[in-house]
Amino acid sequence: MIFTNFKRITRTGFVNFWRNGFLSFAAIVVLTISLLAIGAIIFSGAFGRALIADVKDKVDINVYFALNAPEQDILAVQADLDRLPEVASTTYISRDRVLAKFKMKWQDNALIMQGLDEIGDNPFPATLNVKARDPGQYGSIAQYLSNKNPAMSDGTPTIEKVNYEQNKLVIDRLSKIIPAVERAGLSIAVIMVLVAIIVVFNTIRLIVYTSKDEISVMKLVGASNIYVRGPLIVSGIMYGIISALITLIIMAAVAYWSDAVIMRFAGVEIASNFELVVNVLSRYFAQNFGQIFVIIMGTGVVLGALSSYIAAKRYLRV
Repeated sequence: MIFTNFKRITRTGFVNFWRNGFLSFAAIVVLTISLLAIGAIIFSGAFGRALIADVKDKVDINVYFALNAPEQDILAVQADLDRLPEVASTTYISRDRVLAKFKMKWQDNALIMQGLDEIGDNPFPATLNVKARDPGQYGSIAQYLSNKNPAMSDGTPTIEKVNYEQNKLVIDRLSKIIPAVERAGLSIAVIMVLVAIIVVFNTIRLIVYTSKDEISVMKLVGASNIYVRGPLIVSGIMYGIISALITLIIMAAVAYWSDAVIMRFAGVEIASNFELVVNVLSRYFAQNFGQIFVIIMGTGVVLGALSSYIAAKRYLRV
């Protein structure tokens, strides 16, 4: 008996879906737009996190050592920094490597290369590149280096300069901007989801309103609330499934073509400076497709079914 009723309710829901062709199309369009808004939140969040990570990765401080600083002393400073919880990574660049990189960069500039030859000796100090786990921690790292600056045998400090002061303004601004951007993104996402729910509910309520006479007749002949609501919920689930599939196809297309759009509008040179954000949407969509599918499909089905269920409530009292 239960299976028969379920089968009958499902069949009636399918019939209602195809019979109300234009209204079903309108519901699917509205649901798709709402799900695309949620998809946009997912993509913008992924892109924003990648962009913030890229910006964080490009912020650092450099420690410049005295020209005659022994390498073992430099490596000892690096080991001390690596033990700090604030430090994400350190990279040691020897004097020879700094010189080699300088020559490679200016190899086509004869004047600079001639000046370098006239100097004779290597004028560049060894460098230690330091990246913090959070931009706000560079101040404490710089203070640590200032307080613990080992002296060489002749009494001169091993560390000649830390370029924190030159980068301090940028680092301080990033420390304030990044949390503000993350909070703003979360607030916008919540607002967009609420707007999507309201729009979908009102659209499906309009569809249910067109069936109010039919619902009244069904109630008068003794149909139960479950039998009245059931077909509407089935139709709502169909709206959600079709809208979710359309949304996933559009999201896949956006993810696939995002790189070409970024490269076209940003330019090859600018885009190449943000390696982490290139391919971010296509990579994120491919790696998290299962999760995205569940979110979009689940949201579509729940929105369609729940909106139909609630919208039909007022017409069940006859």
